[in-house]
Amino acid sequence: MKISTKGRYGLTIMIELARKHGEGPTSLKCIAQTHDLSEHYLEQLIAPLRNAGLVKSIRGAYGGYVLAKEPNQITSGDIIRVLEGPITPVEGIEDEEPAKRELWIRIRDAIKDVLDSTTLEDLASYTEDGNNDSYMFYI
Repeated sequence: MKISTKGRYGLTIMIELARKHGEGPTSLKCIAQTHDLSEHYLEQLIAPLRNAGLVKSIRGAYGGYVLAKEPNQITSGDIIRVLEGPITPVEGIEDEEPAKRELWIRIRDAIKDVLDSTTLEDLASYTEDGNNDSYMFYI
């Protein structure tokens, strides 16, 4: 399974909102500048995240976006499924011979387990210099 820029940048948006959770709305412009990303592209990604009930928009001069749920209630799997679709390592698993089908199913399930057990709270706590209790996480 290959995660496209949609999934990677969507995670970036959501991690930033989790890091700023409780501080008020964050603008996409701020996130785009911080990560040297296209604000226009981020605007395209925020709509499906909002439609899925993962973020809320706040209007006004000091508006922006906030998480619709607590960071520990949103998983990376939630985000990836919204932006990338179903999680599967290969298309047409059901058409494979039994041995290969079993391998693809085990790989799919392992990916799902990692994505569904990693919350935004977990991701927001990781630092780029590796100063955390578990391991480094880079986007």
